[in-house]
Amino acid sequence: MSRIYRHVSQFRPPDWARRLPAECIPQTVVTLAQVPTPIHEWSRFPGIPPGFSLGIKRDDLTHSTMTGNKIRKLEFLMADAIRQDCGIVITSGSLQTNHGRATAAAAKELGLDPYLVLRARPADVEMMEHKPSAGNFFLDKVIGAGIVLAPYGPQEEFLMPRMRKLAEDLLASTGKKSYLIPVGGSNLIGMWGYITAFQEMMDQGLLDNYDDIVLATGSGGSCCGLSVANYLLGSPLKIHGITVCDEADDFYDHIDDCLTQLKLNTDVSARDIVDIVDGYKGAGYGIASDEIKDFLLSVSCNTGIILDPVYTGKAAFGLRDLMHNQPKRFKGQRVLFLHTGGLLGTYGVSMDDRLLETSPGQVVDWTKELQPLPLLPHVQ
Repeated sequence: MSRIYRHVSQFRPPDWARRLPAECIPQTVVTLAQVPTPIHEWSRFPGIPPGFSLGIKRDDLTHSTMTGNKIRKLEFLMADAIRQDCGIVITSGSLQTNHGRATAAAAKELGLDPYLVLRARPADVEMMEHKPSAGNFFLDKVIGAGIVLAPYGPQEEFLMPRMRKLAEDLLASTGKKSYLIPVGGSNLIGMWGYITAFQEMMDQGLLDNYDDIVLATGSGGSCCGLSVANYLLGSPLKIHGITVCDEADDFYDHIDDCLTQLKLNTDVSARDIVDIVDGYKGAGYGIASDEIKDFLLSVSCNTGIILDPVYTGKAAFGLRDLMHNQPKRFKGQRVLFLHTGGLLGTYGVSMDDRLLETSPGQVVDWTKELQPLPLLPHVQ
């Protein structure tokens, strides 16, 4: 497969970001996302307390197969891979990683070979023997990504060593260099995806219409980019990252590392520029309670917007709870929720049990004869 370079162009950062060190500003960018994504009111969101208003930034609409926030990071990461003349990209994550699926699709579009190192629990491996693939994992196979399973555990201990060994073996067997991308594409280069997204939102009236931004935080890259951008502009807003895995300190440490690389650490710390919110991850990453599943159904049936049970669902649930129980945590009452995608991952977490019990979309059988129409449920 020949590589496609027509997407690559010189990167020109927003004027307000040019104060960052030149060596920290990407040289090139690849056009992948369908942007700008819209911002609109989310007034039918269930349970908004009086006084608050809620909007939504639809980064679930950035692409079809590359949908979500990851594509914004990949525009810079893939451009860097091409600049370094790499023919292979390797990244990692869970079996239902949105980032892995987006990386595989982007690589194929650009003529690169994608490999995914996916952490799997013993139950996941056992399930593969008798249950068809679903969600992102299914699409990884459809796209033709090379897939390597790894033990479930921390990135540095279990994933990165296998990524490096895979890169060595592929270089020996194919002669192609590999470009290694961390979990979620969350490093200094990937962060630029949401520095530029901040400018996009400013062009859409962000600073005039909102006081706070809330988003799901899983690897920290999107949250870091927004927080750095907001800081460079004088912190007109307050950024809240609701964790779906790990602990708040892990994300503060990640953002502090980025601030050090950007030579901003003598002026500010992560805790000065972002509010990392714990308490809504539930039983763990990728595990959704019945309460979360019912909440997702309520949101989709009331607003037509689908949240996923791993990231955005838990973040939106936490947002509503904070509005009710910790309203002073916000800078103001005009809140923008950043929808970071995850629709395809929804197919990897079973919702059938809740659909059967709550039956928000009742099916009426008129295939044989026309019976009196039962009263269809009205979703509150």
